[in-house]
Amino acid sequence: MTTLVFGHKSPDTDSTGSPIVWAWYLNEVKGIAAAPKLLGEPNTEAAFMLERWGLEKPEIIADVADDQPVVIVDTNNPAELPANINGADVQAIIDHHKLVGGLETKGPIDITIRPLACTATIMNDLIGDDMAKMPEPIKGAALTCILSDTLEFRSPTTTDHDRAVAEKLAAELGIDIAEYAAEMFAAKSDVSSFSDAELIRMDSKEYEVDGTKFRVSVLETTAPGVVLDRKASLIESMTTVASEDGVDQVLLFVVDILNEEATLLVPNDLVKTVAKKSFDADATGDTVVLPGVMSRKKQIIPNLKV
Repeated sequence: MTTLVFGHKSPDTDSTGSPIVWAWYLNEVKGIAAAPKLLGEPNTEAAFMLERWGLEKPEIIADVADDQPVVIVDTNNPAELPANINGADVQAIIDHHKLVGGLETKGPIDITIRPLACTATIMNDLIGDDMAKMPEPIKGAALTCILSDTLEFRSPTTTDHDRAVAEKLAAELGIDIAEYAAEMFAAKSDVSSFSDAELIRMDSKEYEVDGTKFRVSVLETTAPGVVLDRKASLIESMTTVASEDGVDQVLLFVVDILNEEATLLVPNDLVKTVAKKSFDADATGDTVVLPGVMSRKKQIIPNLKV
């Protein structure tokens, strides 16, 4: 049976590219039939990556069958995975997030969780010398993943190893990192065709803090003004999305990649309290700027208080 390789719901670049990288490795190096899959539509940057490197968009699946062999990448959180994930036969997990718990496997599995900025960096290390066999489009996907997750090395999650792997891949591909990253971020910043609800859900994860359920949404962009021009309708839609998704509150952070800061939308007193307790920021209007805040994983989630 073909092993399915997928990342989290609301797939970003890493959760789109890393399944492609690992499925190639399983197929071509390990001799294991494998196929990359998605758990939703990829974001605009991930779509740019697929087009730029001539890669086929993986099939979007809604769930997995009992005993279906799978490899989970870029998450270990059951809330971000298919409803029947514990019924599947999980073969391996490759991730760079904190261990959440809640997954149950049918037997011992390979788990690799490392404190690096990107799943594709970890895969580079696991693949080792066989990276030399990797075709350019797959290498291009790996490079794109690393530059995306590190925000071209601006994110505080970036390690020297992430940078070294990205620079090596770029050199092998003849890619100028600054020029390519600018193309990536331009694609990520083009959100004109998305509804407010789609924007809110595009790169979001659910977290509970002291009994309060949050959908924590991040929009990384080089043109924050384009998003913030829509703040009134976004704030209105945040209430609708929270109700539809069964959470108490949406937190929406607009990350300005170039100026290295985030703007938090403040629709009510709860979010005003979150801003104060979590980031020592006094919100007087419907937005508050958080200098230096770039990473949901390292700076936002660990600091959330209500």
